[in-house]
Order: sequence, then structure tokens, then C-alpha cells
Amino acid sequence: MKTKITIALLSGGTSPEREVSIASGDQVQAALDLEKYHVRRYDPKTDIQQLIADAPEIDVALVMLHGTPGEDGSVQGLLDLLGIPYQCSGVLGSAVSMNKLASKHLYVQNHIPTPDFVVFQKNRATASMDIKACIQCLGLPLVVKPASGGSSIGMAIVQSEQDLMPALKNAFVYDDTVLAEAYVRGTEITCAVIGNTTPEALPVIEIVPKTTHVFFDYQAKYTAGETEEICPARISEKLMEKAGNLAKKAHQALFCKGYSRTDMMISGNGADPSIYVLETNTIPGMTPASLLPIAARAVGMSFSDLMDRLIELALETPSFP
Repeated sequence: MKTKITIALLSGGTSPEREVSIASGDQVQAALDLEKYHVRRYDPKTDIQQLIADAPEIDVALVMLHGTPGEDGSVQGLLDLLGIPYQCSGVLGSAVSMNKLASKHLYVQNHIPTPDFVVFQKNRATASMDIKACIQCLGLPLVVKPASGGSSIGMAIVQSEQDLMPALKNAFVYDDTVLAEAYVRGTEITCAVIGNTTPEALPVIEIVPKTTHVFFDYQAKYTAGETEEICPARISEKLMEKAGNLAKKAHQALFCKGYSRTDMMISGNGADPSIYVLETNTIPGMTPASLLPIAARAVGMSFSDLMDRLIELALETPSFP
């Protein structure tokens, strides 16, 4: 009689975030209770055929892939075809969350406050008038980032008009669509939620990179000691509740399931500061420096407990894709 749940742990892949994905996979594998689970490790860069062959023996998948393909719905579609449930959002939720332009449209449609933005398409962003119109619309500084991808790869804070075109060209290395976004000055926070149809918010985390970092960039995210993560954030209960509600609203607006983590900025120091949603991550990092495990620990949930909960959610039948 089978007593253990067989897990396919997917990490690695071919995105620019491959090393982060491998680190997440290592952390997850170390946390899984081997009394409960039989773990098989797969790297989509080399092991897709083996995954397909093993599919009948797999009960559930833990997808620890960051960036495209992997976090964008591609692997999720394969797992659906193979009949393997998984802990993260489905094809639809993964695709729209990975694409920042699609996310923006859904935020706006669902009355979720998000910074104003301008869209640039590759080979159509060379006219000086486009640059001037963008700055006139958004002001300076502004943020440039590829429409798809994560870990702040390809992202830049543009301080002057002459810096905008180089920032766009760098972002176009990673995507044919690039967003220029109004810069929000204030306190950066993030809030994770766990759940399928009725997500629950974890404590809000305040993100404080060292002053050597212009923003929460790749090095600040993944280098120990480069960023202070304060959990719970040093904000009022009212703001804590507002941020949690926005994270849950974003989770549902983007058709997410399992879990997600939404990054936000608090702007203003008055009695009622504004909160702007920046983006939602459907497979948050699981490295030792990652934010979701920090938030889980704040409510007494160990890393092992967190993985148990995500596996339980994966084995549920959600009411949407």
C-alpha cells in the first residue's frame, strides 16, 4: 500500500532566473518531510521527457521555476495535460501575472491602484517624440522594466531624459514589450496570500535595501545582508489591513490560486497614505533570503509547515483556472 505522496519538484529551467530557481528547489527539498513525501527532482532544461514518462507515478508537483518559461503558464499547461496537480496558479493566472501589461489592465479594471504607465514595443521606441511624450506623461524619475520576467532583471530607475533610451534598450534584451512606469517615492512593502478561492493574507513585510542600491534589485534580493526585511512592517494597523486586502484582491483579479505575493509602495506621510500595487508574483522565491518564508514564520508557520499547506492546496479542486 502506498503511504507517501510522490512529489515532482521542478526547478532550474532556462530563464535568466535559473540560479534562483535552483536555490528555491534546494530549499524546498530540504524542508520536505521525507516521512510524508517521496521527492523526485526535475530540471525542465533537461528532464521534460523523464517527467512525462514518470507522470502516472506522480501525485503532485511543486513548481519552483522563476521567469519564463516556467512561471508564465507553459509548464502549468504541460502538468494539466499530464493530470498532475501543482501548488501554484494555473495557465491563466500564471500567464497574466507574469505579463506586467496584462496585470496592469486587470488591476485597473478591478479598481486596484497601480502607478501610471506607458508601453513601448521593440523597434518602435526610437522616435525622440516618444521619449519626450513618455516623460511628459510620467515625469522623472520613472521606472523601466520588461513586461515579462522577475527578480528585477532588466529593470532600471531613469533619472534623466538621456538615460531613458539606454534603459529601454537594456529592457528589450529580455522582452519585446517594455513598460515605463511612474516612480512612486515611499516605503516598499510586500504581502503574501495563501489560498485558492478564499486567500488569507500573511503579515506585511517592509523592504529596506541598503543605500548602495537605488532600488530592490537582483543583488539586493538575493545577497544576504543587502536588504533589511522587517516583518511585520512598521506601519499602522489600518495600512496593514489595507495592504492585505489589496494583496487578496490582486490574487483574485489575476485568477491566482495556491499562493501569491504582491509588491506595493506606500506613498505619502499624511493621515491616509496611498498604496500602489506594483506587481504580483505567482511563484515567490523560496531561497533563504526570500520573503514568503519570512512572512510565514511570523505567524508560527515553519518552512516545512508552509510546504505542507501548499501541497494541501494543490490537491484541492479550485473553482477557476
